[in-house]
This record gives sequence, structure tokens and C-alpha cells, in this order.
Amino acid sequence: MNSTRSAALLSLLSATILLGACATTSNPNTVQANQTGRAQSVQMGSVYAVRDVTIQNAPSRVGTATGAVLGGIAGSTLGSGSRANAAGAVGGAVVGGAVGNAITSSTQPGVEITVRLDNNELVSVVQAGTANEFRVGDSVRVTSDGQTVRVIRN
Repeated sequence: MNSTRSAALLSLLSATILLGACATTSNPNTVQANQTGRAQSVQMGSVYAVRDVTIQNAPSRVGTATGAVLGGIAGSTLGSGSRANAAGAVGGAVVGGAVGNAITSSTQPGVEITVRLDNNELVSVVQAGTANEFRVGDSVRVTSDGQTVRVIRN
């Protein structure tokens, strides 16, 4: 394999790894930087029901597009001659787009926690984690900043 091909494949692999590192999680113990310094409302309650769920991250158009561009560049450098380069670019773009889409549309384990608040209202929150982290009857806090809601054991 010549150095141009090796460099193209190395670039594609590096971009794929970086795209995967961009995935975010909604772990109740992780706070995003833009959430710091904000007041949050807190309601007390107890766990009414718990179940495991799978959280499907929506595919990112940026990840798909980036994968397609990088795949097209890598594919165009693999062939010899203009037709091979064009075919390689198209094939590389298709494969790269699929890889970018797959990386950014991953799944993660989650838990749906139904909480009976102290005012007797029921609320349900889905967040990263497993049902093993909560038990029916656990005393919990439900925090919200108006966008992000978390259930945290007391």
C-alpha cells in the first residue's frame, strides 16, 4: 500500500474515532458545562416504578456528512486513473456516510423512573443508567432546570 493510501485510511480511521468520542450521555451524575451556575427546582418524592430501557441517540447529520466527505476523499485516493478515483470517491462517500451515521446513532442503557412526588403527582423520567440503581420506595430528588430533569437518590 502506498503512502497516499495509508494516509487516507489513517485519516478516515482517526475521524471515525473522533466522531465516536463526540457522543454525549445523560448520566444523572454528569453535569454539562452550560448547566453550571443555574438554579434548579427540586421536588422530593419516592420511586413508584422502575424499568430498563434502551436510549437511541438520534443520528447526527454532521456525523453522516463528515463521514461521507472523509470517505469520499479516502476512496478517491485508493484507485489509479480518473475513473477509479471517481468510483472510489463515490463508494468511499457512501461507506463513510454509513459509518458516520452508525457512530452517531448509537444506543446506551437507560432507566425509566416513575416517581410519586410529595404532592402525590406522578412523573416519569428517562435517564442513562440501569434499573439496579433504584428500588421501589427509594426516597429521591427530582431536579429540573427547565430543560434537563434528573432523578437522584437521597
